[in-house]
Amino acid sequence: MAGPRLISCVLALATLTLGACSSSLPSPTGGESKVSGVAGGSGGGAPVSGGGSDASSSPSPSALTAEAYKSALESRHKALAGAIDALAGARSVKALDDRVGRAEEALSGAADALAAIAPPDAVRAQHDAYVAGLRDFASGLGATAGKVGARNLCTSSAVLIDLDDQLAALDKAGEALQSAGGYPADIVDVKAGKKATRRLGNGSFIRRSTLNGRSSLEIDNGGTRDAVVTVVKGGSKTFSVYVRKKSKFKVRGVRDGSYKIYFTHGVDWDGKSKSFTRECSFEKFDKSVKFKTTFTATQIRWHDWRVTLHAISGGNAKTAPVDPDDFPS
Repeated sequence: MAGPRLISCVLALATLTLGACSSSLPSPTGGESKVSGVAGGSGGGAPVSGGGSDASSSPSPSALTAEAYKSALESRHKALAGAIDALAGARSVKALDDRVGRAEEALSGAADALAAIAPPDAVRAQHDAYVAGLRDFASGLGATAGKVGARNLCTSSAVLIDLDDQLAALDKAGEALQSAGGYPADIVDVKAGKKATRRLGNGSFIRRSTLNGRSSLEIDNGGTRDAVVTVVKGGSKTFSVYVRKKSKFKVRGVRDGSYKIYFTHGVDWDGKSKSFTRECSFEKFDKSVKFKTTFTATQIRWHDWRVTLHAISGGNAKTAPVDPDDFPS
């Protein structure tokens, strides 16, 4: 007959909130605008040109032939398409961060190179639109890089959704240039989806091994974002469970052993990549938790644990950030 349950410890998350402050400097006082001119003599002197450019600057380059222009586009096509495809195929936050930067460099460099040549007159408008599309997409990638670094965007699908307008404009410009004469400019073969906020039900298991022990692990997620808690024994995941914000869930049947507890918070759960697409964070409890069942002649005792994924007064378990690539997937 089972004896009284022994609850040996309560884990809680202790956090430190850092504030930020800033100060503004006074704007510089504007100078007095002036207009200067040249007074001519009685003779017929030549007028002086205004502005800072030389009137005898080099003429614009001659228009390329269709074949030369096609060759110029072909020299860039593979690298540009590859950079966009690599971005779309990133499977980790670290890879995503790297590929966003590479794609920005590739598109910006191509835009500069193509802006310096003169296309055939028949496709001048399409060429200009294509170069503008490359520049806009590169500029968007530059802004998105900061969002990836701040973990506001966490997957390639989220990045593509964030850049949907620029991606669509570049795709349209490339198709128009290609249709105008078979020029290799259609470099976009990925599509952005729609922004979503997908969630699993509270207590949904993403992964689960055999749970036939006596102990339990209660998870309290009082935060503002949903969470996935992953429990690891040795080098193997025992289970991963989804706990919605402002919710609790108790995992029963935990077997004896020492376990590491990891958790990720975020918004919009992508079941295919098994990760949150936005506002993600990755952490773990510093100390392992131990479950142990003890049998005596008259009693059976076991350990139950409770973890809290938000800051509470009196919390006694520290957590630490985890590199996304080191988070058990």
